[in-house]
Amino acid sequence: MTWLLLPSSGVGGIQPKSYPCFKVQFWSNLPLPYQTFDGDNLMGEHANTLASQVSAEIEARIRAGGLAVGARLPSLRQGAQQFGVAKNTMVEAYDRLVARGVLSVRPGSGFYVRQQFPAPAIPERPHLQQAVDAATLLSEQLERRFRTRIGEGRPPSAWIEGVVATRHLRQALAGHGGKSGQHYDDPAGYLPLRETLAGMLAERAIKVDPTNIVMTFGGNHAFDLIIRQLVRPGDPVLVESPGYYPLFAKLKLIGARMIPVTRTLRGPEPAMLDAAAKASGARVFFTQSLAQNPTGGSLDLPTAHQILRVAEENGLTIVEDDIFGDLLPATAPRLAALDGSQRVLLVGSFAKTLSATLRVGYVAGPPQLLGALQAMKMLTVVNSCGHTERVVNATLADGAYRRHLGRLRRRIMDSAGILSAWARELGMAVHVDPAGGYYAWLRLPDGVSDSDLARRAAERDIFLAPGSIFYPDGSPGQSRHLRMNVAYAGDARVPRFLAEQCFG
Repeated sequence: MTWLLLPSSGVGGIQPKSYPCFKVQFWSNLPLPYQTFDGDNLMGEHANTLASQVSAEIEARIRAGGLAVGARLPSLRQGAQQFGVAKNTMVEAYDRLVARGVLSVRPGSGFYVRQQFPAPAIPERPHLQQAVDAATLLSEQLERRFRTRIGEGRPPSAWIEGVVATRHLRQALAGHGGKSGQHYDDPAGYLPLRETLAGMLAERAIKVDPTNIVMTFGGNHAFDLIIRQLVRPGDPVLVESPGYYPLFAKLKLIGARMIPVTRTLRGPEPAMLDAAAKASGARVFFTQSLAQNPTGGSLDLPTAHQILRVAEENGLTIVEDDIFGDLLPATAPRLAALDGSQRVLLVGSFAKTLSATLRVGYVAGPPQLLGALQAMKMLTVVNSCGHTERVVNATLADGAYRRHLGRLRRRIMDSAGILSAWARELGMAVHVDPAGGYYAWLRLPDGVSDSDLARRAAERDIFLAPGSIFYPDGSPGQSRHLRMNVAYAGDARVPRFLAEQCFG
């Protein structure tokens, strides 16, 4: 039996009537322009819109019970006539419904309504909800809804646009022999890029062989691999407090037990690290030595030596985040350089300095740890993207990246000066390093809640990053600080808002 689909008012002004060979199904409130279009002229977005409308209306009627399971739909030609669209539009509409599982195809017979099954119940996962709560700030950074964005973690697009040029894309494609690259790359990543990175790390006194570098889809992917390899549910893990909140979300997701270690502007507190390691039995410590997120503080040499001594005494593996490594002096203290690649995994990325969309990062460290990480990478994503790694390597190879870093350092220095100036005028204490990364740690006056202030700012279309989110438990009111991105310090709305809200 064939179903004839007609709107209740007819098509093109013609009233529907019964036909002996069809069972007529009248459709009401069909939101379609019932006029015939020339199929040859239905191109691009217009055709796509019509196909979406047709498929949406058919699906709505099916889900409302207008068509029973197993009912046969009109042929493509009949459907096109009845909806007043071209046949190719009807093909697209039916294909969409097949892809969504609403219809099934019987070769030589036609399209039929499929049995609909309810979505499987999602098991309760309290760790997932905790991770989502901890990543709220990251969600806003991705959606970019606010006009003023001094709480942003990344630089403005204008600061990094144009570094990757068309010639770099052409060179990357040429690296595949001019082909599309329909093959699997080395699971460790593009070897010439790993060789380039080994040279760059050597400038920072970090001696690592290219075979002991594994490329990743950015720094967060590197953390994910490390956590999967080194951490099990319920394991104690040492983290900086305040520290990197997306890391906290990943650890909550796996069900790890975070042990906070106070972070000062000179680095993690060595005595607290030692006590926490001994009391908890933790074997992994995550830290960001330089231009730390959120405080902007950097490790000094005496503290670095003490941290390594504590790590050796307690058998700790250190995961060192060096996300701003390319911006900072090669002589700045790094645990990976002082350790000699014994117990430190170094995580790097180009997201903050070159391009967030390319998603290229890496892990470097001792071979006994890198081999397991490479295996974990193969099991989870097979390999990283050879195309993007070739683009990054081309950008590094011709000097464009080094010139860009020089411009970026000057911009950071100028913007840090602007932020320091208006903070001083407001009488607010702030830590900002003009030769560091993007972050400044602004102290709020007594009695001002960072979380409440961030909510009031959101009402004014201002995005602030409250300090509380950077603590492992994320408790509101735990901090009287804001993390500020110096790149957005020139927006006059920020100091005006702070003056009004903090000082009346």
